[in-house]
Amino acid sequence: MSTKKMPAKKASMQQMSAKKTPPAQADAGAASANISERIAFLGDWRGTMLAKVRALIHAADPQITEAWKWRGVPVWEHDGIVCTGETYQDVVKLTFARGAALADPKRLFNASLDGGTRRAIDIRDGEKIDESALKQLIQVAVAANSAAVAERGMKIVKKTAAVKKAKPSQQVP
Repeated sequence: MSTKKMPAKKASMQQMSAKKTPPAQADAGAASANISERIAFLGDWRGTMLAKVRALIHAADPQITEAWKWRGVPVWEHDGIVCTGETYQDVVKLTFARGAALADPKRLFNASLDGGTRRAIDIRDGEKIDESALKQLIQVAVAANSAAVAERGMKIVKKTAAVKKAKPSQQVP
């Protein structure tokens, strides 16, 4: 059986992709460190672009938090997932969890357009991104998440009130 030796960089990339989510996942500091490590590890245009969109995301919403999920995917959250930042050989992909429901007047979404929930932005080497439009899209996504959280909260309040009203009083005379 012949075994091919992979180039050192490629083997390291595979190890990085297979890296388990750290136990301190809930710690935003650990997630941020993992994202910074990924950016440094990439060391090419993808790392530069991921760092740039990361900065734009934080500029758009200073309260956004970072997570490291699904065996190594950077995730930005505010009242739920806003977007993920995946890196592939040819693209840096920003996938918006509620993208299909978001207004995109500048037409940033250019991938995953057929899905009923998500939309994505594929950024290729050398492409420029409309920074103000991306920040606006992040803000719209955060607002959609916050509205969904508020709506769920109202449903729970109404359901609790209905249950209390439906139960007969259990007071002793």
